[in-house]
Amino acid sequence: GFARQLKKSDITEAQRQEYADIIISEADRLTNMASNILTLTRVENQQIVTDKTTFRLDEQLRRAILLLERKWTQKQIEWDVDMDEATYTGNESLMLHVWVNLLDNAIKFDPVGGEIRLRLHCESTCIRITVSDNGPGIPKDQQSAIFERFYQADGSHKSEGNGLGLALARRIVRMCGGEISVSSEPGKGSCFTVELPRE
Repeated sequence: GFARQLKKSDITEAQRQEYADIIISEADRLTNMASNILTLTRVENQQIVTDKTTFRLDEQLRRAILLLERKWTQKQIEWDVDMDEATYTGNESLMLHVWVNLLDNAIKFDPVGGEIRLRLHCESTCIRITVSDNGPGIPKDQQSAIFERFYQADGSHKSEGNGLGLALARRIVRMCGGEISVSSEPGKGSCFTVELPRE
């Protein structure tokens, strides 16, 4: 519809720019959704993790923050980061999907000028990563559903996502023998925890 509007000769330059921005934003959203669907379909048909390499998990998380720099600088979000040095053997590309999704969600729901807390701690049997925001939180009755395909708990942000990211993150983490969970209260933010087994 906005592409058709652009063809009209009687619109202003400001309208032309606005419609072009909407088209670009929607194209990005659809590209992201198609990419997530393809990746989710691929990993759902996989039983084991392939293409494993050994890499620094803490460095990968820092890279994920940098990948999302434009989004968190726009919202003037601060970071509270405390990470152990952690070496992990797995599929680097798939694990990056997990971190980008969790951090992107935290940025999306954190208020302007807010703070996101990122922790990585090596324990005796697992590596525990937590991502906490100060967003609106998730009601108890919706917390188990957020990991299902296409489910979006907060209607005010539906245009910004597609409800596939957390389903994909859970599938990847479980393929690695780990688990992902959420702790949240309405009005008090959310904390996502990923536990990956140590070799």
